[in-house]
Amino acid sequence: MQKNWFITGASRGFGRIWAEAALSRGDRVAASARRPESLNPLVEAYGDSVLPLALDVTDRAAAFAAVQQAADTFGRLDVVVNNAGYGLFGMVEEAGEEQARAQLDTNVLGPLWVTQAALPVLRAQRAGHILQVSSIGGLAAFPSLGLYNASKWALEGMSEALAQEVGPLGIHVTLVEPGPYGTDWSGASAVHTEPIEAYDHVREARRAGAGARAPQDPAATAEVVLELVDTDEPPLRLFLGTYPYPVVEAAYRQRLETWDAWRSLAAKA
Repeated sequence: MQKNWFITGASRGFGRIWAEAALSRGDRVAASARRPESLNPLVEAYGDSVLPLALDVTDRAAAFAAVQQAADTFGRLDVVVNNAGYGLFGMVEEAGEEQARAQLDTNVLGPLWVTQAALPVLRAQRAGHILQVSSIGGLAAFPSLGLYNASKWALEGMSEALAQEVGPLGIHVTLVEPGPYGTDWSGASAVHTEPIEAYDHVREARRAGAGARAPQDPAATAEVVLELVDTDEPPLRLFLGTYPYPVVEAAYRQRLETWDAWRSLAAKA
């Protein structure tokens, strides 16, 4: 059955790849981007199956208007993908106020506004699937990514609560958690803080570790996401790739061991 998608950040990266995958199988996509002209190749290739929309997800009113336009054009929405976001690279001490607010505005409030806009449509249908593009950084933290981690941890908590709220209404929520892929997340889309010399050794160690990993091909995620949205009972969380498993398993193992080791002190409270 043909599905109708609403995808933020559809001009590049995962958003572009998933939009093309959906369109190529006959679905329709409301594709949003800050610069709508960047969506012209999609329109040229797929015609009326694409609804190009200009959207800055930090603008709540604009998010509501864009979602309503998509619902009015297509008649319904089946899949809502909150993909728009970027990484702020730098130590916690280095992050400026404007940088910190912009990171949270885009990565947390952006998905919130789009989700709030879509929910009345999905509730009326008693059906729909919201994909929140999180990250391995939403489950484990890394030096030099503290504010990015904060944004994705917030998205994880909000979405886990959301899933419990809307599940009885027939709406599914899935947190998609990629490992390292060859998108421009750490390239053109990235923002960097002004470095403080005291953290140079941390920065160098982090850079060396990241350089040792070959990024995976993001195109390989398309088939996985299509299968995910076609699943009758999708999971709350889905990793993309195998890299996140040992990292997250180690992080949770350490947490459990720490909680257990300090149980006796906790019991005194």
